[in-house]
Amino acid sequence: MPQATVLLDRNFTIGETDRRLFGAFVEHLGRCVYGGIYEPGHPQADAHGFRRDVLALVRELGPTIMRYPGGNFVSGYNWDDGVGPVAQRPRRLDLAWMSTETNAFGTNEFIDWCRATDVEPMLAVNLGTRDGDAARSMLEYCNHPAGTALSDLRRTHGWAAPHAVKFWCLGNEMDGPWQMEAKTATEYGRIAVEAAKMMKWIDPTIELAACGSSGRNMPTFGAWEDTVLEHTFDYVEYISLHTYLNNYAGDTAAFLGCADLMDSFIDEVVAIADAVAARRRSDKRIMLSFDEWNVWYRTRRVRADRVKPGWPVAPPILEEIYTMEDALVFGGACISLLNHADRVKAACLAQLVNVIAPIMTETGGPAWRQTIFHPFAQMSRFGRGRVLRAEIASASYAARYFDPRGAIDQYYDMPAVPYLKLAAVHDAASGGLNLFALNRHLTEALDVDLAARSFPALAVEQALTLHHRDLKAINTKGDPDRVAPTPLTGVAATDAGMRASLPPASWNLIRLKPAA
Repeated sequence: MPQATVLLDRNFTIGETDRRLFGAFVEHLGRCVYGGIYEPGHPQADAHGFRRDVLALVRELGPTIMRYPGGNFVSGYNWDDGVGPVAQRPRRLDLAWMSTETNAFGTNEFIDWCRATDVEPMLAVNLGTRDGDAARSMLEYCNHPAGTALSDLRRTHGWAAPHAVKFWCLGNEMDGPWQMEAKTATEYGRIAVEAAKMMKWIDPTIELAACGSSGRNMPTFGAWEDTVLEHTFDYVEYISLHTYLNNYAGDTAAFLGCADLMDSFIDEVVAIADAVAARRRSDKRIMLSFDEWNVWYRTRRVRADRVKPGWPVAPPILEEIYTMEDALVFGGACISLLNHADRVKAACLAQLVNVIAPIMTETGGPAWRQTIFHPFAQMSRFGRGRVLRAEIASASYAARYFDPRGAIDQYYDMPAVPYLKLAAVHDAASGGLNLFALNRHLTEALDVDLAARSFPALAVEQALTLHHRDLKAINTKGDPDRVAPTPLTGVAATDAGMRASLPPASWNLIRLKPAA
């Protein structure tokens, strides 16, 4: 039986988790908005057209910030199409997802939805087909109290108080050839800095995220971040990262190990950002916004998957059905984010409902949790606090991960993937210690011996596991809880800390509290 040891010290920390680390993403894509969070006429719809069953699941999931309206969609979006009387809003062709956008749901409706779920809004501005002038106009409409044409326009639309949106994204994936009006790093850097400058002149309290390259294996990666930050360094607080984990190769062991590549990706972007700061002799530190991340591959590779005849409204596209195996990899990504809490201060699971999402709905019917729902909900609820630096000694295995991007086939050799991937979060107020642990051994339980230095005697408060003998098991409308957390046995406090036996191929939450 494989074994692992973990050493923690209450005084050795990585960083405090920011509230925005536990975010998600709503894009005008497929059935994410229409038929997802918004479905007037549904039996569960409220007066705004928001699905109450979805609202309940979102509250249970626990996202803290929500990115909107894209994604690829934002690079062709006119924000002013989505405000004012709904009957007067124009219908547009959406070139991002080959659909018709009705604009029945727009910025003001999104803000109301965020208020209903107690989620902070994160808005993205269009720096593809539009420019800095449109960006500053959108900000003025949203955030200026009154007394100008745009702020008074908002008031006539029924929203007297300013929206006070504090987090803004300067475009999306602007190096991607799939993007409307994609740009070089210099072209994007120039437009981004001018947009940022004007936006902060209007509201100096906002925070801004510049676009990083759209993936670690993009030809632009690295040089893009360096150039963009040279332009925007003085005006932005964040640089964005995007990644989607896959199992195109059908190699479960490599798939379970690929979350470790997120760690490398984060470290590389941190190094680039700090290099820009060093060249400028600046002590400012650019933080990271990992504002798109998830497992996504079955519905991704063929563009035809997102092309439906006749430019339909809200077609069912990119509706990834998640397995137990996917939930394990997803949990590994959660651990990677926690273990970089010093620099990853915002992150957005992409997306929220129906489209590569933890929540699925049937139009006119019920909503249910996908397998990936559970690790995120546990991380959001119990991942708040000081992330401790864990010294882990674990048996490991070798793997090779395959990650294609268009015509580029990228291979990553992983010579030593530890069977145990773990994050430890200390809640200073309660004295509790929350452990998120992934056993990547496919056939054997993993014995974990954890020593917690500088802690008082601990007791087990709760222990849960997400495990299923069938790694291809999924949750469905008819069987929504086939994959769900169950009690984890074999966990015991010791004089030094804790011992646990983690089932093979399992995600685990162990909560320790000071002993009475």
